[in-house]
Amino acid sequence: MNQNVRNSPAEAHTITGVSTSETAFVDFFTAGPLNEATRIQSFAEFERVFGGLDTRSESSYGIQQYFLNGGRVVWVVRVAGAHEPQTPEWIATEGAEAILGRGGEQYGIYALSNSGFNVLCLPAVAPLSAASLKSVYDEAARFCNEQRAFMIADIPPGIDTPDQVVGWLNGSAITRDQNAAVYFPRVKITDKLSGNPRNIGPSGTMAGVYARTDAQRGVWKAAAGLDATLAGVDLVTTITDTQNGVLNPLAINALRHFPGAGNVCWGARTLAGADQLGSEWKYIPVRRTGLFLERSIYEGTNWAHFEPNDELLWEQIRTSVGTFMHSLFGSGAFQGSTPREAYFVRCGLEVTTQADIDNGVVNIQVGFAPLKPAEFVVIKLQQLAAQGHE
Repeated sequence: MNQNVRNSPAEAHTITGVSTSETAFVDFFTAGPLNEATRIQSFAEFERVFGGLDTRSESSYGIQQYFLNGGRVVWVVRVAGAHEPQTPEWIATEGAEAILGRGGEQYGIYALSNSGFNVLCLPAVAPLSAASLKSVYDEAARFCNEQRAFMIADIPPGIDTPDQVVGWLNGSAITRDQNAAVYFPRVKITDKLSGNPRNIGPSGTMAGVYARTDAQRGVWKAAAGLDATLAGVDLVTTITDTQNGVLNPLAINALRHFPGAGNVCWGARTLAGADQLGSEWKYIPVRRTGLFLERSIYEGTNWAHFEPNDELLWEQIRTSVGTFMHSLFGSGAFQGSTPREAYFVRCGLEVTTQADIDNGVVNIQVGFAPLKPAEFVVIKLQQLAAQGHE
């Protein structure tokens, strides 16, 4: 048998779409392994492994909200044990260090490296000092970019008015990263440990809404609108249409209450999505679709390592990626009435130089026409004057 026969394009490898809403939390928990990313599939399992709710653990409430709103998988990293004092002073001074960790040392957020998480929530960061909060969010955003993941950042407690959140964001509290988003206002839940209201960041709630929307409609559908209901929460602040109109162009996503619909998410912009920035990654579903495609195609073409870098390989890649993109087109993931209008796949001499070939580099270029959310519905009315009759 000839062992040197290479696969033909017709035998190209199948690309399978990766997960889109597995969400990671890094925080203090009362039990469980330290600095190890652990995959959890229910709140009951979280209670068994990590001890469940604890008044000192912001993320324990975020995880509860995640599952309540439709989440399915969390990655939990415990960075401190019950021996830590967890006072407000400790959180403000040491918390950035019981959360951030250091690259290469595999603790804190870096314990999540290559775990496969898609969304990062850090509820414990919100109460930090302004300088610590910015340093953690900025490094976490860089980490998410490296991991092809998205971050939902919580605003600090005490920021309860639209003017305050605008001032906070304009004060460089967090870098306007395309792989991150913020939601306003914070939310109130009933603390099952005390029976009293508790003010928490909405990141866990929204991550659950992401997961629910992804499962029902696909990652390309914005987790916003009347279907994006928020379970188990009340809003700290009521936002009017006028206030929403101020926040939205600044890329601050509003959580709103509508009679008959309840509490819903009413915004879908990344932190890079402010009107004046003009980013191509303005909208969360567009960015998350891009991350989904990047990771799926990267992981789905790993078989190409050490294959001869020639036209046969390139054609196999074009076939594999093209088949994957066409399946998404059939699922309604892109704009356009034909595949040519919806996406393209390039792999070959048009995107590869001789130097690339000599260095063993295979370039794959994929473009797609994203589905952008309809943020505003404009209705124009014309009234006809009544005509008198003689």
